[in-house]
Amino acid sequence: MGLVACALIGLAIWLIWTGRLQRMTAKDGIMLGVGLVGAILAAKGKPLIGAPSLGAVALYFAMQGRRLLGKRPTPRAFDPPETDINRARALLGLAADADEAEIRAAHRRLIASVHPDRGGSEALAAQINSARDLLLKDCAARTSRGTSDA
Repeated sequence: MGLVACALIGLAIWLIWTGRLQRMTAKDGIMLGVGLVGAILAAKGKPLIGAPSLGAVALYFAMQGRRLLGKRPTPRAFDPPETDINRARALLGLAADADEAEIRAAHRRLIASVHPDRGGSEALAAQINSARDLLLKDCAARTSRGTSDA
């Protein structure tokens, strides 16, 4: 049982290290904690207390896996395909006909709140910067073609 306790503790550390624990629900976190306590109790020589909790946790996660496997996303018939430009517009909160000034203003407003120097994420700031660059290129291409629609 000591091996099971070490494996569960290793699993918890791995979940935290990879960031997967952030996507867990509160119920999943509680069950993981119950499993850790059960494994530790079983390892300390109290299998009558630890084994039922380990069994309950195993059953819970087995049922969660079955529910997740049963859910398949249904395609939406009327949604346009998600392109990089559409994602960039959504990230900056812009309409399809936004001009260069609107793109720069939206970028400046958004980057001010998520900049790494102000405690924000470097990854999100990089996404916002690349969205701005992509939309500016698209805006330049539209004006060179002489059209204002996307």
